Amino acid sequence: MIGGIGAIQFKTAVDGAESASPNLLQGGIGTQASESGGSTFAEVLGQAATKTVNTLQGAEQMSMQALKGDADTRQVVDAVLSAQQALQTTIAIRDKVVSAYLEISRMSI
Repeated sequence: MIGGIGAIQFKTAVDGAESASPNLLQGGIGTQASESGGSTFAEVLGQAATKTVNTLQGAEQMSMQALKGDADTRQVVDAVLSAQQALQTTIAIRDKVVSAYLEISRMSI
């Protein structure tokens, strides 16, 4: 079975950056929620990752039901295709985040 992502934690890129300039990372993208009550970037990524894992687990459960004869083939195909799309989306987002990180790391100070 596919495990959860409870061990993943998001933190600021540089420890202590938040205390050095507390307003630098605000606005819905940093480590604190914006004043309008929006979610932080880390929360949005966490929710997306959780949703992807739940989709993959649902497809796995549907496949198990099909092996037992309790699910229709169309339901299994729909669940597996949905899981594939969610996984491809997550991989694309990961690639963009890594690319952005590498671009930032190449910047001169």
